[in-house]
Amino acid sequence: MARYEAERADAFRRELRPVAGAAEAVESVLAEGVAVCVASQGKLEKTRLSLALTGLDHLFPEHVRFSAHAVPNGKPAPDLFLRAAARMGTQPASCAVVEDTPSGVRASVAAEMRAIGYTADSDAEALRQAGAEPLRSLDELPLLLGLPAN
Repeated sequence: MARYEAERADAFRRELRPVAGAAEAVESVLAEGVAVCVASQGKLEKTRLSLALTGLDHLFPEHVRFSAHAVPNGKPAPDLFLRAAARMGTQPASCAVVEDTPSGVRASVAAEMRAIGYTADSDAEALRQAGAEPLRSLDELPLLLGLPAN
């Protein structure tokens, strides 16, 4: 496992790039006073590396990063999202989750959170069938959330 994680980290360092519009979308949401977090199936070390390599780490400080490794059951169970909501001090029903996998969408639906399926590199129909509202571009996120467009 350690060798796999080291090889993956090396591949990330060579190839990982931020998703187009990600920083701007998060900044727009934050500017409206809406809290954001990352709730990942991976270990916090992977999240830390991914955010640093993509230049998004300043938008998600350590205290708003959550890992499925800290809960009894990972996605598609709701545990991770429920933990994130509790730690963020909010009710699940007031949360929106942006996901690109059917298991993540199912987890957000099970947590009774609004599921938004990011379809740019994912199977839009699979995300929709899992219960997500489709989102083709992160530029559309603020409007989909009912926030002013910047």
